[in-house]
Amino acid sequence: MRRLPPLTAIEAFVAVARLGSIKAAAQELALSNPALSRRIQTLERFLGRPLFDRRHQAMVMNSDGERLLAQVAPLLDQLSDAVESMTSSVDVLRLRLGVLPLFASQRLFPRLGELRGAHPEIHLDIDTGAHGIARLGEGLDAVIALARDIDPSLYARRLDRNRVYVIGSRALVERADPIVRPQQLATLTALVHREMPDTFTAWRQAAGLYDIEPLAVDHFDSGALMLEAAAQGLGVAFMHESHFQDAADPRLVRLFDIEVVSPYSYWFVCRPRALQLKQVRIFRDWLVATLGSENV
Repeated sequence: MRRLPPLTAIEAFVAVARLGSIKAAAQELALSNPALSRRIQTLERFLGRPLFDRRHQAMVMNSDGERLLAQVAPLLDQLSDAVESMTSSVDVLRLRLGVLPLFASQRLFPRLGELRGAHPEIHLDIDTGAHGIARLGEGLDAVIALARDIDPSLYARRLDRNRVYVIGSRALVERADPIVRPQQLATLTALVHREMPDTFTAWRQAAGLYDIEPLAVDHFDSGALMLEAAAQGLGVAFMHESHFQDAADPRLVRLFDIEVVSPYSYWFVCRPRALQLKQVRIFRDWLVATLGSENV
């Protein structure tokens, strides 16, 4: 039998290739950065060639790395599926789902009882970690992602279209000098989600207010914390209409009656081969029918 490199080294290579950095891949695999680097080096020594170009903190695949990824990633997926099929109960269909916390709390979990009632065999493993799309096939079967668009090599179904709202504390419109004009943004901090980095720019351009700059821009990786920060008067959040409506927080108000279509949408995303799994198809169909928008 031909000698093979350690499976852990191949797993590390695929994680770095998909996530683009040692740090992100190490977090995903629960390893230290040096430990993950050693696994990559083990594979490169086994093959006798480098697989990445090292650029500061980024790892960019070279042509040999791209060729290897194309060959081994599908095999890892098949191995994962085989192990999953051997360890899962025949009476349970388990879906490993990546989802942003705010979507999960506002839109998904209030309706999950309906899914359980219709399909009691479906069980969800929920993952709210970052880089969900990059981890498809490696711990995740499907993802509900917030994005402008999706890599055409993946299967994607748009779930909504939305508008950008400027969301602030009710105190901003009830104080002696209320915030009623967009020009007053120069005195406020803009709160922007890392998954939606262009919301402020898109809102400003669509509103024709190119010269307006906020006092500062603070970035968050939690929509729930953004809404709380806005409610506490720490800034104004550039988020979706649905985020505002679903929050139903009396402390919050929408500022400025300006209609701006968001460049971002929620998407159901998986690899095309994942649609072979019954649980993925059932969940997709239920999600689109239950939570999808008719105007997509």
